[in-house]
Amino acid sequence: MPQIRPIKDLRNTTEISELCHQFQEPIFITKNGYGDLVVMSMETYEKFLAKLELYQKLAEAEAQIKNGGELLDGEEVFKKLREKYGRK
Repeated sequence: MPQIRPIKDLRNTTEISELCHQFQEPIFITKNGYGDLVVMSMETYEKFLAKLELYQKLAEAEAQIKNGGELLDGEEVFKKLREKYGRK
């Protein structure tokens, strides 16, 4: 369940930091009852960025397929990668 905290709680940075690490999800900060900020641990932020990058690459691949891009056989691609990098 998302954590929602008023902006005055930012005075206690240690507690906010602990919550970010404990729940491993963003904490939503409100100001005058409205959403204002999002605070998260660096680990959570890095995971978010990695997931975003993956979704962007998938969207790019889907667009290439839609525009008639060549499809490659997955097993053949991995075989070539193993040969190139020495893992069999």
